[in-house]
Amino acid sequence: MPKLEINGQEVEVEAGLTLLQACEVAGAEIPRFCFHERLSIAGNCRMCLVEVEKSPKPVASCAMPVADGMVVRTDTALVKKAREGVMEFLLINHPLDCPICDQGGECDLQDQAMAYGIDRKRFEENKRAVDDKNMGPLINTIMTRCIHCTRCVRFSTEVAGVEDLGAIGRGEDMEITTYLEQAVDSELSGNVIDLCPVGALTSKPYSFTARSWELRKTESIDVMDAVGSNIRVDARGRQVMRVLPRLNEDVNEEWISDKTRFACDGLQSQRLDTPYVRRGGKLEPATWDEAFAAIKERLDVAGPQKSAALVGDLACTESIKALKDLWQSIGSPHMDCRIDGAKVTGDVRGSYLFNSTIAGIDEADALLLIGTNPRWEAPIINARIRSRYRAGNFPIANIGPTLDLTYPVQGLGAGAQTLFDLLDGGHSFIDALKQAKRPMIIVGAGALAGDAGEMLLAAAISLAEQVGAFTEEWNGFNVLQSAASRVAALDLGFTPSAGGKDTAQILEGAQSGDIEFVYLLSGDELEWGPRGGGLLGDAFVVYQGSHGDRGAHRADVILPGAAYTEKDALWVNTEGRVQAGQRAVFPPGDARDDWTIIRALSDVLGKRLPYDALAQLRTALIQQAPHFGEIDAISAANVEDIKRLGDSSKRTHAGEGFVLPISNFYLSNPIARASKTMAECSALFVTNETKQATGTHG
Repeated sequence: MPKLEINGQEVEVEAGLTLLQACEVAGAEIPRFCFHERLSIAGNCRMCLVEVEKSPKPVASCAMPVADGMVVRTDTALVKKAREGVMEFLLINHPLDCPICDQGGECDLQDQAMAYGIDRKRFEENKRAVDDKNMGPLINTIMTRCIHCTRCVRFSTEVAGVEDLGAIGRGEDMEITTYLEQAVDSELSGNVIDLCPVGALTSKPYSFTARSWELRKTESIDVMDAVGSNIRVDARGRQVMRVLPRLNEDVNEEWISDKTRFACDGLQSQRLDTPYVRRGGKLEPATWDEAFAAIKERLDVAGPQKSAALVGDLACTESIKALKDLWQSIGSPHMDCRIDGAKVTGDVRGSYLFNSTIAGIDEADALLLIGTNPRWEAPIINARIRSRYRAGNFPIANIGPTLDLTYPVQGLGAGAQTLFDLLDGGHSFIDALKQAKRPMIIVGAGALAGDAGEMLLAAAISLAEQVGAFTEEWNGFNVLQSAASRVAALDLGFTPSAGGKDTAQILEGAQSGDIEFVYLLSGDELEWGPRGGGLLGDAFVVYQGSHGDRGAHRADVILPGAAYTEKDALWVNTEGRVQAGQRAVFPPGDARDDWTIIRALSDVLGKRLPYDALAQLRTALIQQAPHFGEIDAISAANVEDIKRLGDSSKRTHAGEGFVLPISNFYLSNPIARASKTMAECSALFVTNETKQATGTHG
């Protein structure tokens, strides 16, 4: 490891670090605009100049690798003068519009101008002006502010894998722009707003709505997919103003998807804020007592054997636990959390987890995707896969529909037969998997849903064992969940007990009359249809959730619950990592925390649940499954238990091809469907409606 002297202090650092990083190890602060640890080195801004012994001029530390014996100074008069000169150049054309800039208070240029700039200017020439660019409904542009750091260009090309941004012109005429004036078509595009060190790229939905110092900041967890991205929810009063990423190297690094970032306006739209009871075919506002009385009356008539409960994608762990305890006390075996029909059970935990972990993608050396579209189901995981691909020697193949995943993928086939052929050695990619030291297989809901799901899960496990994906140091078998609630529900065993019906059987029973009462907890995944002619037939439906979406339209009783930003709750991501979300705002009107609604209902039903406080409920959670007490930790699955599920002998006909679970990334849950911003993105990027995406948001 090279040794060098920085400001009189001898430091030993890892080989391959830049001088800028070595200076930070030594505790010296180095200003920068273009340098970013996760992007390639550009050396554009020159703000990071330092003095190196024997160098005839200051050195750009971000682009200079460390070498043994270097003597570096970061605080000399020469360095100070050089940085002041660079800052003076950067501010030549920058407009003095800080009072109206959305970046105000969070601007790197402001901070570094104060710390490293001077209080005068020597340039009298006219400032140049640059036309603003159309980057779509999410990114607002004021390009006269741009200092050409190219962070946005490098992010879109290297991380997002969408080469929509670039530079045209040279010197004074250089401009950052989208090619052909098109919107940036990426599920991660909003991250360029965080990366921009000035106010050139800002959030279009957030424009002119709030200042950073007005906002109350709450650390929480995202629920738009099963990744469990770490987020910060910024609120003013009772309104969520924006959602930003938090750093977590093991989960989302410092990125979030556009749905995570911009769907928050859906938290204010189509909200349920009072109970409703259907009278005379019409939903009418009611009191909590009236709603609970109506539920008790119909539940008593139906009885345990004709009552069922379904858990949707956005249910928190505490509400799932409370509903399961209530349903068991009632005596009904009919319950399910797999509304998409996935054939996984809670018996073997490793059979439904992303066992390699998200960070483990960096260590894999071959990848097979089966029935999944990670670009839509988990954009953060897709970005990790792209990052690993860019590192080299990473063959990737796909079984399922042809997809644009931002990295080259070898298409093997469309469905189950291709998986069987691979097991028999019928594709050359089997050799790539066997030769890999750490092969990775990712199975999605597209393969697990439907009658053949159990068979395909067993075949995928058998393939993983065949190619050596199970070793003492490595578990390469992964299931990519797309629902934030799914892993927690499976951990808690919210599946049919002895003699119970699963989702498909519950729907069949509702249409035949065998099921007369259905409790939907955030159940908005299916188009339930009208009473009598829809999926739930004539059954009496109770819907508990936050939005007036598909479940509420079908319901006979509506119980208004809290959205994910409005409650303290535990969430378990696709890896099996337990994370704690925090309340940022309070629910609107009479809406309540979901577990408290179920607890109050249990009193009316005469089945009182044994907890009156959140702490008591979490104690019960930990007693049932101890890993719920280990926040931000992952418990490794038992490999031998997973292997026992493997079976390649069953090969019934499984259809023509896999059908992926998400048909529209931007409208995949009730919060997103209530969002005006997501509707604009859907129209522009998915349904391809020809419309200008330049409108402002009220």
